[in-house]
Amino acid sequence: MRVLPLFLLALAAGAQDIPKRMQAFVDAGKAAGIVTLLAHRGEVVSLSAVGYQDREAKIPMRPDTIFQIASMTKPLTAAAVMVLLEEGVLALTDPVEKYLPEFRGQMLKEGDNLRKPARPIAIRDLMTHTSGMGGAPAAIRNIFESRDRTLAEAVLLYSQQPLNFEPGSRWQYSNTGIATLGRIVEVVSGRPYERFMDERIFQPLGMKDSFYFVPEDRKSRIAAMYSIESGKLQRASADIYRKGARYPAPEGGLYSTAADLAAFYQMMLNGGVLRGRRILSRASVEVMTMVHTGEMQTGFSPGMGYGLAWSVVRNPAGMFRLNSMGAYGHGGAWRTYGWVDPGRNLLGVILMQRIGGGGDLADEISAFMQMAAAAVEKP
Repeated sequence: MRVLPLFLLALAAGAQDIPKRMQAFVDAGKAAGIVTLLAHRGEVVSLSAVGYQDREAKIPMRPDTIFQIASMTKPLTAAAVMVLLEEGVLALTDPVEKYLPEFRGQMLKEGDNLRKPARPIAIRDLMTHTSGMGGAPAAIRNIFESRDRTLAEAVLLYSQQPLNFEPGSRWQYSNTGIATLGRIVEVVSGRPYERFMDERIFQPLGMKDSFYFVPEDRKSRIAAMYSIESGKLQRASADIYRKGARYPAPEGGLYSTAADLAAFYQMMLNGGVLRGRRILSRASVEVMTMVHTGEMQTGFSPGMGYGLAWSVVRNPAGMFRLNSMGAYGHGGAWRTYGWVDPGRNLLGVILMQRIGGGGDLADEISAFMQMAAAAVEKP
């Protein structure tokens, strides 16, 4: 048995109340089950699973339960773009139309009129949510639920939508913009987006339970989805298996586990390397996790700026959950969240599957992050 250093033993003791707090949320009917993982200085010091993976079937939540992580997918897609950037085959300043000619001639909507934007959208605009790209067109409004188009088909339709504002002038969260990044990965690499992700990100990091299309032998581990109806937790009608899906959804389609996500976050915290395998250069990690949006109002929490697909603490208002300045992370629609705090050499993942309510400010997320940071401070 490996003996933990004293500082890790102290942290583990300080984190021991996290599962109890998460169980309290389950007992209160806020979630069917919750998985949390906390790592400090490269060591996992807390990994817990409380409640149920499937409450109706009485299947207990497990540390390796597979979750739909929704928009937590976005930074992984951005990492794939940076892999290609490091190979010299694209640049952040490149116009999107250089790789996707369907974007040529894209217009900007101004009131009831259309006009040509001052410049075409660039890859960096997509990465920072400053492209001006809006939602999916009416013809495929439910693409994220149906997933019945290929990525190429969907992005072609996205390209025909007018921009909402001049590229680079404002911040507006854009799922279609991140999906477009995934399509660029396909075109530049010559491989399907999901295959590139598996070969260049997941396999090197040992993310063995991360998929856009879950194989049959893993489906029994997928967490059921829930919602709050009339104040009570109810099983949601969502298809958790995405039967017949063709659209990988680079903006939010990944299934994963706490351990797999922690591997990705630890790679970022280590400056691009994990267990001797380098995924990104330290330079790429630095540029991804610095604020690119200046004083723009960004994100869904106070005090946050945006890096390259990461939400980054940019002023003291963003430290409300005891984050350090410069800490970065991303959440997902179904109350999933992960963050990296370089100032404390800390990372955390919290996974649950509940539709609606709270977003990045959800009580469960805040409680976990606050308790995690406080544990680091214990002697």
